[in-house]
Amino acid sequence: MLHWVQYIRGYVTIKVWGYSTERLLNLCGNHDILVWDITDHGDYNTMNISVRGFFALKPLLKKTGTRAVILKKYGLPFFMSKMQRRKVFVAGLFCCLLFWMLTAGYIWNIRIEGNYVLTEDVLLDYLEEKKVHVAMKKNKLQIEELEKALREDYDIITWTSVQVKGTTLQIYIKENEMPVYDQTSQSNGESGVDLVADRSGVVSYIITRKGVPQVALGDTVEKGDVLVSGAVPVYNEDTTVRKYQFVESDADIMLRYTESVSVKRDLLYEEKRYSGRQKKMILFGVRDKEWNLRLGKIPYDEYDISGEKKQVCLLDGLYLPVFYGSKTIQEYETVQQNYTEEEMNAIMQEEWHKIITTLEEKGVQITQKNVTIKKNDDSWVLNARMQLEEEAVRSVPTETKPVVSDEEETSIEEVTE
Repeated sequence: MLHWVQYIRGYVTIKVWGYSTERLLNLCGNHDILVWDITDHGDYNTMNISVRGFFALKPLLKKTGTRAVILKKYGLPFFMSKMQRRKVFVAGLFCCLLFWMLTAGYIWNIRIEGNYVLTEDVLLDYLEEKKVHVAMKKNKLQIEELEKALREDYDIITWTSVQVKGTTLQIYIKENEMPVYDQTSQSNGESGVDLVADRSGVVSYIITRKGVPQVALGDTVEKGDVLVSGAVPVYNEDTTVRKYQFVESDADIMLRYTESVSVKRDLLYEEKRYSGRQKKMILFGVRDKEWNLRLGKIPYDEYDISGEKKQVCLLDGLYLPVFYGSKTIQEYETVQQNYTEEEMNAIMQEEWHKIITTLEEKGVQITQKNVTIKKNDDSWVLNARMQLEEEAVRSVPTETKPVVSDEEETSIEEVTE
């Protein structure tokens, strides 16, 4: 605390020498002049003294026959006197503080953590629909309503927390590890759920646990055909339907179908050959605007531009809407090249691997395949004819209507009349 008082009032470091330095220190004590950090250098002493004390020291120096000079100056009075001579610096400092204070009331960065199924682009688009975006005012952000909306609009989100740290909007979410089913596929006791074909094919496997199967093994079905009905009929003694018991259909069904794939690659390809010549340029931006600083025009006919930019962060979580970075311009020449037979074989094998991987990710099984790779005059062609199996079914509300009895039908007609 004493140090801050001394800094505000101002103090100096002085050099004292002469015949009666010890007497001078005793007189300072008698006249309530505070000195500290006294250091003996043999021929002279150094010490710190307040500005007021230094001016009160003059008669004591004459009385003791000693001399004193100022070595260094410290404190707010000396700093302010320097600033008076640097008006441009003071104005710039004031503008920076004003800019900082104004921008601190806005959101300049959005971070999302904990999302795996929901991509960051999907969530950012959702936030944009909710009018939550970069450059919005903090006081317009309704944190509790945003947390509630995220949980209600996305069934997969079980927990969420929204916090504002500095100028950063931090969103933490936790996704449900169990699959979330479509609410339209749930039976409410008055209407059932059918299983329909999601594509055309032949039924290669079917085991029904709930519902009434409408197809058998080996049947050919079209897309949209009902495979298992969620309306279970209850018959009268005369084999007429008395009523329907509606259930949510549940079955394992595999459909078999044939699909052909063709991939073509030209023998010629363009290759970039970099000359090694490059130029650097500096970039900076504010919000969505960006400026590039470079000397002269780009002297290359063909070139690539690569670089990176960073957002200014003063403190942890306190981002400003200012970006900076650099870009590199690299010259290259486009040349035509021919694939060798080994290179083309490797490319076609990689294409075939991509096809298989894509099908496996969709849960499609390859039961038979016939793959050929042919070389033409100017290209290579991969042709594949495959027999596939997959569980291509989906759940839809049943279209079967409840059975209306004669009495109910009569009462309905009377009401209508």
